[in-house]
Amino acid sequence: MAHLVTRIRFVRLLPFAALALCLVLIGACTEEQAENDLVKVTIKGKVFKLEPALDHATRVVGLGGRESLTENGGMIFVFKRAQRQAFYMKDCLMDIDIAYLDDSGRVTAVYTMPKEELKREDETMLQYELRLKRYPSRFPSSIALEVRAGTFADLALEEGDVIDLDIAGLKARTE
Repeated sequence: MAHLVTRIRFVRLLPFAALALCLVLIGACTEEQAENDLVKVTIKGKVFKLEPALDHATRVVGLGGRESLTENGGMIFVFKRAQRQAFYMKDCLMDIDIAYLDDSGRVTAVYTMPKEELKREDETMLQYELRLKRYPSRFPSSIALEVRAGTFADLALEEGDVIDLDIAGLKARTE
């Protein structure tokens, strides 16, 4: 009789066990998919795995709200056509390095952007955005790389350096 009760309990728990297994597998697939979505970029011999910002909504949020980045993490912003860009530190909780690249992968500008005071209760979103410092690309740019602050100085990345990456392939994925 005890064997029968155990078997009935097992049969009742089987759907829950199957669901738990599916959730674990979905989580693993999600992590693997997220890893596959990263863009591998080598800068001065160091490999970075950057989150792609290929559409307007993702580019607007950028790294805002993040408190940290992994040593080889960050974001790559891709635009269909090269134009003068200017980024700012809206909703950013940490300092960030930024490098702008032209259509050939040549670095047009490099900055360390310090975090700024977040939006105050007494200011509108427009007032907040207008008070933030802008970091311009100086020349038309179709790519911007953002990584942990101090990384580009450590790598001695300078204007004029060339970063080899599949710009045409990335642009084909942009919206």
